[in-house]
Amino acid sequence: MSSAQYAARSAYSRPDVPSRTPRMVEYDLIARMTQRLTSSWARRRSDFPAFALALTDNQRMWSTLAADVAEPQNGLPAPLRAQLFYLYQFTVEHSRTVLDDKGSIDVLIDINTAVMRGLRGESGS
Repeated sequence: MSSAQYAARSAYSRPDVPSRTPRMVEYDLIARMTQRLTSSWARRRSDFPAFALALTDNQRMWSTLAADVAEPQNGLPAPLRAQLFYLYQFTVEHSRTVLDDKGSIDVLIDINTAVMRGLRGESGS
């Protein structure tokens, strides 16, 4: 067995490594997206294509979340599903405003951060 095969087998068979829950995966995705937005915003004047891509990817993430909460079999409570769908719609609209250089990403960062707090089980206060 090669060292790469051994390393792969060891990594997949380690009982001390906790399995990642869907919440953890969602949290990590939103955290990475938020970091990309923040860092690309700081460089938007010198690298606008990277900023536009980060903004577009954030919209794509929200589109995927919206499609998920719109599914009838989604297990979240209906009011939360409606709130998340509204956040998707707002994100799309505000992203256009930002691309038109008529707004900042602050509210998009705030939305992502609030959702991450919810995924961690923290209250909004």
